[in-house]
Amino acid sequence: MAKYIAQIIVMGAQVVGRAFVRAIRQEFQATSSAQGRQTSSSESSTNTTISGMSLQEAKQILNIENIVDKEQVEKSFKHLFTLNERSKGGSFYLQSKVVRAKERIEEEWSREKPKETKVDSKKET
Repeated sequence: MAKYIAQIIVMGAQVVGRAFVRAIRQEFQATSSAQGRQTSSSESSTNTTISGMSLQEAKQILNIENIVDKEQVEKSFKHLFTLNERSKGGSFYLQSKVVRAKERIEEEWSREKPKETKVDSKKET
């Protein structure tokens, strides 16, 4: 009799465990799909799909205050890139973060160019 009760308890625990695992998986899927929709739906999102980093993070990595000064961005990029070369004992991971930061800032520059041309064309008319 005790053997059957123990088997019933074990089976019940297995059923509840499987249901719990299934619910957790569904929750993870729902959360990830909701985040994907939220990120892709807003164009003014701070993160980009290309670099996956915010403009603020890119500025911190390159140690710059303002992205308008293109010379300063390029100078900082070159310095940090050469500093982290593997041949000089640097980190490939950090070097790739520097590259992604520059790409993010360049993407911001390309977003600003169409705005500038729209403003210029309005001034001409």
